[in-house]
Amino acid sequence: MRGFIHHLDLTVSKVAQSAPFYDAVLGYMGYRRWSEDEHGIDWEHATSRDSLPTIGIMEANELGRSRRHDRYSPGLHHVAWQAESRADVDALYKLLLDIKATILDAPADYPEYGKGYYAVMFADPDGLKLEFVFEPRG
Repeated sequence: MRGFIHHLDLTVSKVAQSAPFYDAVLGYMGYRRWSEDEHGIDWEHATSRDSLPTIGIMEANELGRSRRHDRYSPGLHHVAWQAESRADVDALYKLLLDIKATILDAPADYPEYGKGYYAVMFADPDGLKLEFVFEPRG
């Protein structure tokens, strides 16, 4: 399993403020809260046999809370998850609208990224770009 992602931790301005967003989005994708402590919250995928990979949020320090995420500065540009189908992308889009998430790009085809590439782009409460994509494989 060399190279398999073990965990991904994202820094947010306020864990309590971002938790409902991540509960909804990650819950839709099949994740469940795995652990929570004074440092933040971790979710594991419900199909995981060994709790991996996990996705976590942790609170920014005082300096970090004063700025929004800039994906064009050194650091993380965006995170993308694989959807099961185009309908899966559309269903998450509906959930994003229901929770009043920031939509960067509504579901659309992106042939420049690959044959059949269909995705929705959205942002977390701090402006971190996230993506849910269906791309036929095989």
